[in-house]
Amino acid sequence: MDNNKKQAASGKAADSKKRKEAPSAATGTKNQNQQGKDSRPPARPQKRVKFQDARNIRSQPSDAALDDGKLDLQKFLHAREFEIKALETSMRKCKSANATRVFQQVPREMRRRTASHNAKRVPKRLRDRAKREMLEDNTPTVEARKRRPRTTRARIRAENAKRLEKLAAKKRKRALQREAEGENKDEPGKTTIQTRAPRPKIRRDTLNEPPKPKSKFKKRQINKTWLPTHLWHAKRATMTEPTKPLWRFAIPLTPTQKCYRPTHRASGQKGTVFWDTSYMSTVRLYGAAGGIEQVLKALGLVQESLWGNRGRKWRNGTRTWSGMVSRQQGSSRRDVGPATIIWNPTPTDETTAPESNTTEQKKTQRQILIRTHPSCFLELFDELVKLAKLQTPQVHVEDLRFEIGSIELTGPGSTETLLAVLQPYHTEERHGQVFSSLVGVTNPASLPKDAVLGFSVKDPRLSYPPKRVDTASKVSDPALLDTLTQWPVEEQVKPYGLFDRDVRFKASSLPPQKSINRRKGANIPGQEIQVTAADPPIPVIVFASRPTAGGQAQGTWTLLAPWKCILPIWYSIVHYPLSTGGNPRLGGLNEQRQIAFEQGTAWFPGDFLGTNAGVVWEMEQRAQRKKAWDRRPKGKRIEWASLDLGAGRKGEIGDGLACDFEHLFGLPKDPSPSSSGNQSTLDVDPNAMDVDPGEEAEAASKLGKPHKDTLPSLATVEQMKKTEFNALVSSANLVRPPPRSIISVNITFVTRGVANACARIYRLPSRPSATTTVPSSEAEVPATDPVAAGIGSLPADLRDQWLQKLPSQKSGSRCSKTTTTHAAPHIPHGVDQGTRKQLMAKSLLSGDPLPYPRPSAANQTDIGGGHPLCPGEEDLIGFVTAGAYSLSEGKGTAVGAISAEKAFDTLQECKSGNNKEGRLCIVRNAGESVGWLARWELV
Repeated sequence: MDNNKKQAASGKAADSKKRKEAPSAATGTKNQNQQGKDSRPPARPQKRVKFQDARNIRSQPSDAALDDGKLDLQKFLHAREFEIKALETSMRKCKSANATRVFQQVPREMRRRTASHNAKRVPKRLRDRAKREMLEDNTPTVEARKRRPRTTRARIRAENAKRLEKLAAKKRKRALQREAEGENKDEPGKTTIQTRAPRPKIRRDTLNEPPKPKSKFKKRQINKTWLPTHLWHAKRATMTEPTKPLWRFAIPLTPTQKCYRPTHRASGQKGTVFWDTSYMSTVRLYGAAGGIEQVLKALGLVQESLWGNRGRKWRNGTRTWSGMVSRQQGSSRRDVGPATIIWNPTPTDETTAPESNTTEQKKTQRQILIRTHPSCFLELFDELVKLAKLQTPQVHVEDLRFEIGSIELTGPGSTETLLAVLQPYHTEERHGQVFSSLVGVTNPASLPKDAVLGFSVKDPRLSYPPKRVDTASKVSDPALLDTLTQWPVEEQVKPYGLFDRDVRFKASSLPPQKSINRRKGANIPGQEIQVTAADPPIPVIVFASRPTAGGQAQGTWTLLAPWKCILPIWYSIVHYPLSTGGNPRLGGLNEQRQIAFEQGTAWFPGDFLGTNAGVVWEMEQRAQRKKAWDRRPKGKRIEWASLDLGAGRKGEIGDGLACDFEHLFGLPKDPSPSSSGNQSTLDVDPNAMDVDPGEEAEAASKLGKPHKDTLPSLATVEQMKKTEFNALVSSANLVRPPPRSIISVNITFVTRGVANACARIYRLPSRPSATTTVPSSEAEVPATDPVAAGIGSLPADLRDQWLQKLPSQKSGSRCSKTTTTHAAPHIPHGVDQGTRKQLMAKSLLSGDPLPYPRPSAANQTDIGGGHPLCPGEEDLIGFVTAGAYSLSEGKGTAVGAISAEKAFDTLQECKSGNNKEGRLCIVRNAGESVGWLARWELV
């Protein structure tokens, strides 16, 4: 009896938990009797009738258009008009009556998985309709404040929340009482002391500590630092793993929404893409001008154009310099990483001093900012400290990584966005006037090369939300063309406020958002807030840069501002309404790589394996690829040892999961990153600087960068610049590049093909020498060609086979498939049946010998499908670091690194003949046997 009661009770509980009940006559009558006035018919039958009515298309029979068996044209047209209108009406009804909910009508990027049962997950304008739909559809809803905790941990958290709420209420009550009693007000007999907020400490010639986070976020930033916009990014982007930060920062990798094609459109066609690049490291160098010049020359800035008359604008602070800095390593130099250098202008009266007094100019106190990548920051900072101590008088170095933040924008709408957000604080500043006159610029690359502007702007919150800038009438403005041509920024030049520590500190002390809201509420709706003495000016520096590939590619705006001022500027950029529609698009680290790849430029550090930062990145990528390869089932992963490359060759060349330059240059192999955490010990710098190894290793561990003594053997590979390689190729002295040097190249496929990371790059195979035995057709016994007939050897005409893959210059179409020499002759087209039989019988009865050479076994002369074999291991020249289908080119492209020595030899061999063949290459993905013809160009 008790068991029956329990079963009945459990059955009732299960029925009560059901989401929907099937309609029935009995239950319907019972519900109607219970509900009374609130009774209503079930929703499902009503919807079914609505859908059926919407999908019924009314039509008119064809008999209506006939009059005594004759077609009445007027009636026929009316009938068709009626049917067309009925079809359009049905389409409209189906669209409105379809099973689409409110959460399905918002844009895809605004959809949430919980929107179907939580009305708060949809925009406010649609919440009432969402609640009505949920009520009609009997969708269960759960309110967080009414939900009971189900676990012990949830119960404890709920109790703590109640206890904290009571404490907060008591604290607010005491504050109100003190305010009512007048304890916070100044009394006539009391003296109060006004204190300022402490300035952050900036140490000279040593690393600075990151800013102290708030107490509630302190545990989350033990081993990393948050960007100023981290809380905004955490809800909208995929971040680095909490326990595995990148370069000691929590960096957004990519937006949570699909954005590959939208990023391509926004960066080049319509719109803009922006990033928070505050993780980029900034260093301040100050001291005598002569000492700073010596330090920069020691970093590789030895070009005469920088220190002569042509570099006067750069030294005056109206231009920037961007390039690779290097350090001395033994008898050679090794690249450190990319850097951007900006000089702080001196007042106009000092810049116009006579050029003859060079001694006084070298004693003048100057300042520069060096902005570099965080992966190579420690290496550059140590080199700067070492060089600064050698100068007399000494030059000092300051670490401003957490003092200056930055935002980058690219795309046709980038200039428009900055103009709407950055409003000059002082109208008399010359740089601010020039910046405000750039309305109508759609490409930052149209500005003078390396142009830089420094001025002060208002707090963007005073004019929030930003208003749209009218750019339609300014595109062809003659005044804009004059500004871009003359660029009058050297008049009345003043030192940039961003270099001044006090100015940065005052700008960081912005009024709180509550005071901004009170001032906004006191104004008329839509009216901007007037600037008062409580609103400090924000010093900024903006500079435009061009892509190294040149052409019509979009340039990039870089905005430098105090670290704590990045977030207010960020909110205004996010919500700016572009004149072309929409808002600026968020970008992450993957989008930076995508845009650099589509522009055909190398991305640091992934494409620079000749630097220590590039080596560390490559080793991390190898470990990730190995981990992903191990996770795959044995039947679904590539077996590198069983790969068939044709002509009897088995196995992949080198490590298939790496850009194996160790195999290419014959360097010692390091243990696998996945099997051992310790890497090969190799001192890459025999003349290392005199720094305490313990301190240096400790500083390296703080930044998450391995010490130089733990770098693998790949660190002995050197990166060669494009100008150096071109100088060696054009030189008549035949000076060869260093034996273990690489150059970055941009690869474009000639016809088909898409390359992936770690793909192998081959040069065209060389033709056989004249001493090779040529088969004679007159000999009774055919001579044997050891190159072409031997099993396990490549064909003698392999180079010609690959050259036949080039498209024809006359037609421009794809080349036809190559035919082998032993193909049987075809019967002529249009021959009658009798002639066909005669030709067939003649071919069978004739005693002609078999064609020479004999058809070889599979994968001996070519790969199936008419693809020539890939060249041998001796023709391997490099590897692909990034490759995919390029949306900008409409074909497969890639960025890679090749051996400078082998590329030099190939170009020298082709100088006497066709010089274009020297830049042809064959690209084969790792784990595949088919190669594709491509052409490489230096980056």
